Amino acid sequence: MSRMLLSIKPEYVKKIISGKKKYEFRKFHCREEIDTIVIYATAPMKKVIGEAALVNIIEGDIDYVWHETRNFGGILKRDYIKYYHEREVAIAYHLGKVTVYKEPMKLEDFGLGYVPQSFAYI
Repeated sequence: MSRMLLSIKPEYVKKIISGKKKYEFRKFHCREEIDTIVIYATAPMKKVIGEAALVNIIEGDIDYVWHETRNFGGILKRDYIKYYHEREVAIAYHLGKVTVYKEPMKLEDFGLGYVPQSFAYI
């Protein structure tokens, strides 16, 4: 198993830490088996703040994924629909236990010299 770093907006990172957001939505499905999601908070934070266990991945048509995740998606339905505009398939990473690092880390600490637009395997 491996880890995957996801770039996530700070507003959603806060919801993940608080437990209000248990699903992270993506347009593309990772092809490696992963067990941990490493959380990179994008600008203005620009830090790796922690990690979450990956419980499972929900993939399907947009209505199905919304129905399965709506209570803990941490996003309004209109924003969800806008995100998946002109897509037929939605992907939701179900996040489990979240561990927040005592000290946020830099991407370089994970061997990355760039900000991944969506994700990077580490």
